[in-house]
Amino acid sequence: MFFIKNMLFKSKPKFNKPNATESSSFTFATEMAQMNIQLQETFRMLPDFVSRELTNKVTFGVYYLSNLVDSELLNKEILNRLIEIEELLSPEKLVDLLPIGQLLLDDNWNHMQQYILQGWTYIHISGYKYGILVNTAKQRERALTKPENESQILGPQIAFTENLETNLALIHQYLPNPDLSEIAINMGENTQNNIRVVYLRNRADLEMVTHILNTIQALDLESLLDATVLAQWMEDNPNSAFPQTITTERVDRAIFPLLEGKVVIVVSGSPNVIICPTTFLDFFKSIEDYYYRWTVGLFLRGLRVLGIMISLFATAVYVAALTFHYETIPQAFLVPLAQSRARVPFPPLIEALMLETIIQLLGEAGARLPSKVGQTMGIVGGIVIGQAAVQAGFTSNILIIIVALSALSSFTTPVFAMSNTIRIIRFSIIISAGIIGGLGITMSIAFLILHLLRQSSVGQPYFYPPYTIENKNKRDGLVRMPFSSAPKRSVFANTEENNPKGSSDIDE
Repeated sequence: MFFIKNMLFKSKPKFNKPNATESSSFTFATEMAQMNIQLQETFRMLPDFVSRELTNKVTFGVYYLSNLVDSELLNKEILNRLIEIEELLSPEKLVDLLPIGQLLLDDNWNHMQQYILQGWTYIHISGYKYGILVNTAKQRERALTKPENESQILGPQIAFTENLETNLALIHQYLPNPDLSEIAINMGENTQNNIRVVYLRNRADLEMVTHILNTIQALDLESLLDATVLAQWMEDNPNSAFPQTITTERVDRAIFPLLEGKVVIVVSGSPNVIICPTTFLDFFKSIEDYYYRWTVGLFLRGLRVLGIMISLFATAVYVAALTFHYETIPQAFLVPLAQSRARVPFPPLIEALMLETIIQLLGEAGARLPSKVGQTMGIVGGIVIGQAAVQAGFTSNILIIIVALSALSSFTTPVFAMSNTIRIIRFSIIISAGIIGGLGITMSIAFLILHLLRQSSVGQPYFYPPYTIENKNKRDGLVRMPFSSAPKRSVFANTEENNPKGSSDIDE
């Protein structure tokens, strides 16, 4: 009995809780020996922690994590210089002797602990209840590359990386404007992420910037692994299927919104930045539209909107026409349509849902496989399954064409998050069309418009500017205008007619 119980219910592993989970917190000690004991106790679970005492005529305590520091910088600029000092100095005077950019005097044990965990080195001088923190962190980052998920033919071909400093440097490189402002926020008890809210002080609405800052600071997150996670926490309506901010890896896509008066949020450790506020139509604009002549940009944007319409409604119209509205089918199509569906045992709704599910499965499997294998599997799988389904009488040729066209059209939107939303919404429209026909499609459209009108992005209207086009600054929506007629700023920016709003404290 006990054997069966032990086999079914595996006992939990035992941990020495006091040693494995508890963190130590002390106060700074003046004596070097006491500081050694306390630091050894604090970092006892990290084998790479190094505690050294440098003694020539004066003794300095040096503490760091060897796997996080730049060993060349540490040896050349800290250890070699400390060993040459022949008289006892105060921490304030020692700061002037070390040729390193970032040094801090600190007497807070938790701060010191966090900085050491980020690659900083702590220097302690006996007799003082505080010490010096020196930034010796080794930067580990990949080289700048082309955007992999947002490819374009024209325009800059450079993407953000996971390094916060590199991403901010790229923004400053493209936008060397003295009004470019940054506000630093620290978030994540476990991950200790640095966040920068970037905006142009002379263009952004300061009231809007204040709202974004308050939203981020109100979050109490233990961990933050990527900017996409922060974007979800910032959403005004997290239950909506529609994304309410844009995340991008393209540098030029982040620069354009800044010039329009929007806000860009950079998160350490993430190759994506957040653009907010965002309107529904922003998801269908590509920065490449502005690199082409306006006629080409207008055509491409129109083609993109047509693709979204096909993706949302093509299959639903097929289901509604075959189920409720036979009279709407042109006579020339009746015979081939009847022949195509002659062997199909399922009603149009089941047939369409089955094919849509297969298409989504193929897409999801192709995305998870290695790139070369994924493309091959997607093409081969689609052809083989499609032919087999038609020969077996599970579906009709015409529906396969419509479903494939709908799936292809859903990826014409430049923002991948919106294409995923369209894939989900398409199912609900198909079901409503299969239950009550054209009335279901009409009700779905009405519901979507009402839902979009009720949404907001960081406090700003989401379905904007379609329902109110009052002046020139609100023209850049579905239509790509010539530069001479296009708005110079976003609808959310402060314009010349609109005096700056919000608190001036944000500039401090």
